Amino acid sequence: MLKTITILCTTIALLIPPLAGNAQQIDYGRSQITFTSRQMNVPVEAKFNKFTAQITFNAAKPESSKATIEVDVGSYDIGYDEFNNEVQKKDWFDTRNFPRAIFVSSSARALGNGRYEARGPLTIKGRAHEITAPFTVKTDASGNSIFEGTFNIRRLQYNIGEGVWKHTDVVADEVQIRFRLHAGGNLPLRK
Repeated sequence: MLKTITILCTTIALLIPPLAGNAQQIDYGRSQITFTSRQMNVPVEAKFNKFTAQITFNAAKPESSKATIEVDVGSYDIGYDEFNNEVQKKDWFDTRNFPRAIFVSSSARALGNGRYEARGPLTIKGRAHEITAPFTVKTDASGNSIFEGTFNIRRLQYNIGEGVWKHTDVVADEVQIRFRLHAGGNLPLRK
């Protein structure tokens, strides 16, 4: 009888993957991706209203963590429809030909004190460049994880702002991207 119970428990344990290896669900209502650019040296903040994220994070083994974040660049929102429509065009995001920006990381590295960094290619407008995205992970009262981070990119590396917009005296080359992702096992899935 004991042998049967041991075999049954071992079989169940093998069939159920550990939580740390499962992709965490994202609460999109509380998550956000924003960025700040400088226009004529004045900071301008905007956000992306639509994105998806798949995160598998293991604090004990961060090198086994994975993340894929896809941003619908057509969901760019600066608060003005005229400008939102302008950045859809070829000189900016060219959303007709390149509707998504994608970041993929196959590992993370612990930096200490709840700080980590993920590395991987960020692809925008068909151009991929390796980035390092530092982030922190906190746990809320419900046991859900909150991933927060900030990193910079150079828009001209991705051909964002072509033609007359290549000049950095009007729109700076450096853009700061911020993310806050609420993730956990008991969160609603995005439809």
